Amino acid sequence: MKGVLRGALLALSLALSACSNHDDSQGRPEAWLKPGVEVTLPAPTQIVPFSAQQLLTAQVDGQTHSLVVVLEADGQRLRLAGLSPLGVRLFSLNYDERGVKTEQAIALPKLPPASQVLADIMLCYWPTAHWQPQLPTGWSLTDKANRRELRDADGVLVETIHYQLQGERRVPTAIDNHGFGYRLTIEQLEGKS
Repeated sequence: MKGVLRGALLALSLALSACSNHDDSQGRPEAWLKPGVEVTLPAPTQIVPFSAQQLLTAQVDGQTHSLVVVLEADGQRLRLAGLSPLGVRLFSLNYDERGVKTEQAIALPKLPPASQVLADIMLCYWPTAHWQPQLPTGWSLTDKANRRELRDADGVLVETIHYQLQGERRVPTAIDNHGFGYRLTIEQLEGKS
């Protein structure tokens, strides 16, 4: 895939998310941070367990797409299920020490790898200390009061993740991906986040 097409497909993956049935068990998955820059995702382990139900709305090239996501991380694995806004199951994904396994319930065309869906989720929730060793030399992922910034080696802002407080936890509310040119809004639904 070309860089621009990857960016559009990455954003659409969060809206249309599903991946063909397969098992990427050859190690940890890789994902694109911006055109031409690919990284290995952090391990799915060593995170404080949490679960969330979210409505994701992607805005790309003037079009809006929505997807309900049920997310569960237990410290050993990350599970993700995608549903249409009407509740129809589209896909499920499991990421553990063996790799990524996905199951698609409904065939959707031109789907990106499961790792592209995981990248934004893990950028939101995984500690910066887990990400920093995975980033290219000179890149940084920095937490601020109500946002997280991913910058490249030249200091250019690649991605901004916006948060709000829910109790004592910061929960993501939006992602601005400057490298691929999309915005993703995240609405917390029922469940713990």
